Amino acid sequence: MSPRRGAFLLAASRLALGVAVLAAPEKVTARWLGEHAADPAVRYLARSLGARDLALGALVLATLDHPELGPRAQAWCAVVDSVDALATVAARSALPLAGVAGTVTVAGGAAGAGFLFSRRLARP
Repeated sequence: MSPRRGAFLLAASRLALGVAVLAAPEKVTARWLGEHAADPAVRYLARSLGARDLALGALVLATLDHPELGPRAQAWCAVVDSVDALATVAARSALPLAGVAGTVTVAGGAAGAGFLFSRRLARP
């Protein structure tokens, strides 16, 4: 798969997740957060994260073919995904094990792929 195609698919997935979390925050986050997903404050925060992912996905798609901004946007998304994975690990004792494993796998994988795509997109 080309770096551009991979970055596109990662951004499209981020957009889809953002829309899903905005539309149904409790349903999307229940496996990740367990009983905490029903808390109104958690739903609010989840919607904020959904909006973040929607905006980041749109940013990557808008800059994908720009030789300087595309790789930078991809790298910053990878930083965000790294923080998501690390924050989940830090809170693991309060979260369902399956949610921790799934989130660390998805966020960590997205971070690794994002850094790889960023580096490969930056090559002439």
